[in-house]
Amino acid sequence: MHIDHIGIAVANLDQAIRTYEIILNQKLIKTETVESEKVETAFFETGESKVELLGPTDASSVIQKFVDKKGEGIHHVAFEVYDIHKEMERLRGEGFTLLNEIPKQGADNKLVAFVHPKDNHGVLIELCQSQP
Repeated sequence: MHIDHIGIAVANLDQAIRTYEIILNQKLIKTETVESEKVETAFFETGESKVELLGPTDASSVIQKFVDKKGEGIHHVAFEVYDIHKEMERLRGEGFTLLNEIPKQGADNKLVAFVHPKDNHGVLIELCQSQP
């Protein structure tokens, strides 16, 4: 459908929020903790897409490991889809490696699944579907 959001891994969420409020010249729209991923998210609207800042809540968080290994920066690009189950099936059929067997609950009231970056020229792709 469209790019839903760009996920940016940050070491310090509060500092990053201040930075992006200045860059985007707007206020944060919401924060949300995703306990299962040990991450706190912060969202900014940018037209029909969003910027999602991702800060670790624990040293074992995937985001903390990403920051430790690669530094702060773009973590993933998320594409909104109408039917995440069908899209996952289609991509598997095309030979892509999905990191999730089934969609899981993500931030912003979305079902999410990830496509391995090795199949996407080094970019982690998130599929996301809004829930009612």
